[in-house]
Amino acid sequence: MSSTGEVMIDVDRVTKYYGTLKALDNISFKLHRGEVLGFLGPNGAGKTTTMKILTCYFSPSSGKVKVRGLDVFDKSREVRALIGYLPENAPLYGEMTAREYLEFVGDVREIPHRNINSRINSIAEVCGLTDVLEREIRTLSKGYRQRVGLAQAMIHDPEVIILDEPTSGLDPNQIVEIRKLIKEIGKEKTIILSTHNLSEVQVTCNRVIIIHKGKIVADSPTDKIQQQMGPSKFKVVFKKNGISKDEIAEQLKSLSGVSTVSESANPEEGTISFDIDGKGDEDLRVKFFDFAVEKKLKLLELRREKLNLESIFMEITQE
Repeated sequence: MSSTGEVMIDVDRVTKYYGTLKALDNISFKLHRGEVLGFLGPNGAGKTTTMKILTCYFSPSSGKVKVRGLDVFDKSREVRALIGYLPENAPLYGEMTAREYLEFVGDVREIPHRNINSRINSIAEVCGLTDVLEREIRTLSKGYRQRVGLAQAMIHDPEVIILDEPTSGLDPNQIVEIRKLIKEIGKEKTIILSTHNLSEVQVTCNRVIIIHKGKIVADSPTDKIQQQMGPSKFKVVFKKNGISKDEIAEQLKSLSGVSTVSESANPEEGTISFDIDGKGDEDLRVKFFDFAVEKKLKLLELRREKLNLESIFMEITQE
């Protein structure tokens, strides 16, 4: 994907082995400032390995990874300072209050002591923690513990934020708030969001990468990923008028841009219903409307079928 923004992450032909197991197979991608990436894949696809390389837990077996131009292997300390990471199970200390924990993380992140209180108060407001800062973490609900984890990922104001299932355990209202927060901070920062909640990706991310068996199998703006799924598909329903469905199907198939025409399963009584594949991504609905007018057919339904992200994910990653 091209962008005019600053390149924040550059993954170049990265392969990773665990013994003889190839977890990543020559993957490459770039992320720019202001991109919010949905990083998707089945369990075991290579998502966690990629995130651990980006966060300097692992080094690649081959290839290069740079964060804002810094090599994750040669400049590990500098890269860690640029990244905030929320793993799926955030490493929280239950006996600490939320404030004490954020002070501890701030100290590890080398935030100056004179700035730490104002930074904690600021990030607590952003993450909705102001009312629970003085409570022990073990007394908090799972949703609030997740917020504490999100706050620790952002306490040092990182350039890149990597979130693994950030809304896990949150109630619907909290999920909406965290999604809004991710979109807001994504205007200035680079965010990688790994989640199994595909609807979350559609409303939060502006780009999607799908990884399967260690390889990138899709990389597209969220609103354009359907174009990677091949020809357009349409649903057309006519009211019966004495013309046989076979004759109508043959005439539809003769239209330019149409590849296949098949009768839909379980049509409504008194209708003739077709599923139509185009030869490309052209929108053929005007042609179908003109066809109905020309043939004096009563058009009851005409729509372009759109795959949701869940359907696309399943189709791309199915065996």
